Amino acid sequence: MSAMSYISIIERYHEYQAALQELLASIITGIAEERLLTNAEARSKSMHDLAEHYPFVNLLYTLDLDGIQTSANITSSGKPFAGDQGMGKDRSQRPYYRLAQAGGAVVVTEPYLSSASRRLCVSTVIKLSDTQQRVKGYVVLDIDLGEAIEFLMGDTGRRRFVPFFKMVYVFIVAGLFTVVVALLHSAFTEVVALIDAERQSRDLQLKPFGVIIFITLALAVFDLGKTTLEEEVLMHKDIFRHSSTRRTITRFIAAILIAVSIEALLLMFKSALGDGHELVPAVWMMLGAVGLLTGLGVYVFLGAKAEAILLSARK
Repeated sequence: MSAMSYISIIERYHEYQAALQELLASIITGIAEERLLTNAEARSKSMHDLAEHYPFVNLLYTLDLDGIQTSANITSSGKPFAGDQGMGKDRSQRPYYRLAQAGGAVVVTEPYLSSASRRLCVSTVIKLSDTQQRVKGYVVLDIDLGEAIEFLMGDTGRRRFVPFFKMVYVFIVAGLFTVVVALLHSAFTEVVALIDAERQSRDLQLKPFGVIIFITLALAVFDLGKTTLEEEVLMHKDIFRHSSTRRTITRFIAAILIAVSIEALLLMFKSALGDGHELVPAVWMMLGAVGLLTGLGVYVFLGAKAEAILLSARK
C-alpha cells in the first residue's frame, strides 16, 4: 500500500476532495477520444503518457453501454495487467458505472478498495459520445488514492527517501540497543560483585545505587530507542499534522523525564544514607524535571489549541 496509513489517506481525501476531483476530471478529459473504445494501441499510449506526468494512475479500461468491460486492464506501463485482465467482466453493479449512468459527462467515485491492487483508490469515468451525442461507451481510470494525495501535497519527492531514512533510524536504534546490552552487562557484573562478603559495609550500602544507575540508564536508553523505532520506522508519521510532531516530542520528553526523576530519587536516597553532598544536585535535578514537565504541558496545550484553530480555519 501507499506509505500513508488508511486513516491518514481518508482524512486527507476529505480535506482535498474538491481539488482531487477537479484534477482527475481534467486528466480523463484530456485523453477522452472515441478511438479508446476500439483501439488497444491508443489505450496503451494514452496510459503510458499519463503515467509519465501522473505517477498515481493505476488502470485504464473501457465499458460498453451495459457495463460490460470491453478491454483488458491497462497498467501505468501501458501494458495489460498481469493479473485478472477484466475483459468481458460485468461491471454494471459497480458504483462507478452506476454513477456514470446517472451523472454528467465526467464523474469521480468515493474511495473504495480496489480488487486489482488491493489499495484504496478512486475511479473517474467519462462518457464518450459520437457526433450525434449518442453514448458509445465509457472510459474508466483507476487512481491510487494515497499516491494522488501525496502528488497534490507535493510530497512525492520526499517519499522516495523514506526507505533510506528508515534504514538510518534502524541503524541508530541498533546502536542504542547495543548500549542497553552493555549497561545491563555492567549492572549484572556489579550485582555479582555485591555477593562478595569481604566488601566493607559502606560499599554494601552504596554499591546497589551503582547497579540501579546502570539499570536506570539502560531503561532510559531502551525507551529512547523504542520510541525512535516506533515513531520513525514502524508507525506512519504524517509530518503535515501538528499532532504527529507533538506526539513524537511528548514521547521523547517523557522518556527523559522518567530517567531524570529516577536519578534524582537515587541521589536523594544516597544522601539519606550518609552522602549529604548529593542532596543539592538531587534537588536541582528534581526541579529540572518539574521544569521539563511544566514546559511539556504548556507545549502540548498550545500545540493542540493552535491545531484546532488551523483546522477550523481550513473548514
